[in-house]
Amino acid sequence: MRLTQSKRALRDELVARLASDLEALERAHRAALEAATHEEAKPENDKDTRALEASYLARGQAMRVEELRGAVAELSGWWPRDLDGDGPVALGALVEVEDDEATLRYFIAPHGGGALLAQGSVKVVTARSPLGRALLGKRAGDDCDVVVDGRRRALSITRVD
Repeated sequence: MRLTQSKRALRDELVARLASDLEALERAHRAALEAATHEEAKPENDKDTRALEASYLARGQAMRVEELRGAVAELSGWWPRDLDGDGPVALGALVEVEDDEATLRYFIAPHGGGALLAQGSVKVVTARSPLGRALLGKRAGDDCDVVVDGRRRALSITRVD
């Protein structure tokens, strides 16, 4: 399989994962809306804030639903491009790095940061994350330092596809 096809398979897996997350969030949003407007949510006294809390939850979920809808739509129309193996890390890159502990593979995508793809062998990183910002523009053979989870990590980029 060509690498571009492999990256497209990663993109398809990411779209499917985010679409599934969206469906679950939409169900939770509907449940929160029902809880906020249900007859039993009416305040029993001036200290009873159940309906207000449920409405805050529903509002937050509505915002996340819209954000996730946009991410799914954008990713559905996005095709990772072929990158020259000597070129810099850019959106759509599949990057292999080594640190003191292991060899890791990252897929630089516009959304879905943190998702594990390809049976856990590839982690999605967005350009907005500290790791994504550290990798962007680097090339195979470059080193970079990044603070992840409060820990400084020295990474050596071994491959950019």
